Amino acid sequence: MLEARNICLEVDNDGESLFLLSDVNFCIPRGHFTAIVGPSGCGKTTLLKAIAGIKETTSGSFFWEGRDLAEDGDFEPYEIGYVPQFSIAYEELTVDENVESSARLRVDADDDELDEIIDSVLEETGLSEIADRPVKLLSGGQKRRLALAMELVSRPRILLCDEVTSGLDPRSEREIVELLHQLSLKDGRIVISVTHSLAQMELYDSVIVMVRGNLAYHGSPELMVHYFGETNFEEVYPKLAMREPDAWRQSWLKHRLDYYQRLEKKHVQKFAAAGVQPPAATRKEDEDEVPQPSFLTQFTTLLKRRFTILFRDRTQLMLQVAMIVIFPILVALFSSKGQDQLLQLTDTMGTDLAAEVQAQQAQAEVRARVGSAVSGIIMFQVILLGLMGSNNSSREIAGERLIMEKEKFAGTGVGAYLASKLVFLSVLVFIQSLWMFAFVQYCWPLRGDVVNHFLFLLLANAAMTTMCLGISANCKTADQSSLLSIYLVGFQLPLSGAVLALPEFVERFTQPFISAYWAWSGSVNGGLESEVLKAVNSIVQTSFADRIPCLTVLVLHVLAGIVLTYVGIRRTRWE
Repeated sequence: MLEARNICLEVDNDGESLFLLSDVNFCIPRGHFTAIVGPSGCGKTTLLKAIAGIKETTSGSFFWEGRDLAEDGDFEPYEIGYVPQFSIAYEELTVDENVESSARLRVDADDDELDEIIDSVLEETGLSEIADRPVKLLSGGQKRRLALAMELVSRPRILLCDEVTSGLDPRSEREIVELLHQLSLKDGRIVISVTHSLAQMELYDSVIVMVRGNLAYHGSPELMVHYFGETNFEEVYPKLAMREPDAWRQSWLKHRLDYYQRLEKKHVQKFAAAGVQPPAATRKEDEDEVPQPSFLTQFTTLLKRRFTILFRDRTQLMLQVAMIVIFPILVALFSSKGQDQLLQLTDTMGTDLAAEVQAQQAQAEVRARVGSAVSGIIMFQVILLGLMGSNNSSREIAGERLIMEKEKFAGTGVGAYLASKLVFLSVLVFIQSLWMFAFVQYCWPLRGDVVNHFLFLLLANAAMTTMCLGISANCKTADQSSLLSIYLVGFQLPLSGAVLALPEFVERFTQPFISAYWAWSGSVNGGLESEVLKAVNSIVQTSFADRIPCLTVLVLHVLAGIVLTYVGIRRTRWE
């Protein structure tokens, strides 16, 4: 049984208290199918999210199977299923793959058991015939069925549905409501559905009517029109506007016992008509708990799914391939002239004074051209890898934020989710950095420590990737995250000091945050031959840091990005 006792949810509204929920009380027995209805803004979704624990109430308590959820612990992940308004499936995957992913993230079972669970829920929700169909090809009703199937893999005791029939045609709407009705007959499951529609009311066991945060009615749909003194359901909403919300709540508190007695009789009749044994009032001790998968299982499931989505998303895959191929070619094109200048860099001394002066002048000119070319080519590589890093991760979490929140709600660990993202992005970073280094090195052999140069290219990409991942984890939308990430990359070049020397007080403030400076500086000062380094120093006024400080700062950038990402993932951010 689910019971609400004096539930209140109060928020601050420009210095004034606003009650989104006001003293809400109800009881819903096991195996019950309940609709929450009411005018827009009446608190339907707020009440549903309060039941789920997504929104924290100000006062009052929810009791589940006699357990105070506030005092004795919230729902276990396997006990509750929550179907939000937004899609919780990946468009690039098939129906079967989405359900399988959900099962592996929620249920600790061997492959044979998982196959049985998947086949069972696909059959139960009428999706077996389209199991191999990509989600992007499904109709609205089929997507709602898929959302339900993904919740049913853990056999939840209570299923909360938020507007799962909105936007559907009348036939699809009725099919979904009938499916929810059937789901309430199994395993003593409570099904609560928020809906704007007053159609198919006869399929519900009871209806909760909300008006501006107050519960105005909770009883059978047959008696609802009688209670409000109307002849049809459509007239109920206009009637609610004729009295104050508190008056409706007080009226219901006076009459609810009589309606609850009638509701209990109807509840028994429902199972008798279906030929099903009514569920016990409380959960039996021998009912199986659903064990949660291990960290490793969740990690491998998430990682496999992410790579599958990458290879299915042709637009993103082609963009990645294009950047990996084209960016090094751009560097090589600019480096061809620099290579000719490097060959002219010598320390040859003439015997004739005039000839020596002329040779020194020529060498100074060559040294300036070499310094400019080498510094620019190294910085070009660093900036392009920074751009790759931004593209890698700026939308990685923000773009699937709501799906992530849903999976966290269902028991997916923050650590497993973070680890899967880091490993996936590490593969991209390594491939991008290695190809950039190898291609440019083949076209323009660097005179210096090539291992050192590759290390700093790798760290430059990794630092930008993790920092943009942190931005993505803390932004509300993917567009917002992409914009901030572009700004971060855009400021790398002007604030690095590689092109224009910065005032010393600005340099001290900005350089610790500019990963491009440390990668460029480490490559130049820690890996170039002495003559090439002199050439760079002759044209660049910004001071270079030593190799070890550069490595340290870049590693700190990577760690800071990981910490920022972890904080963002842990934070709950629903719509």
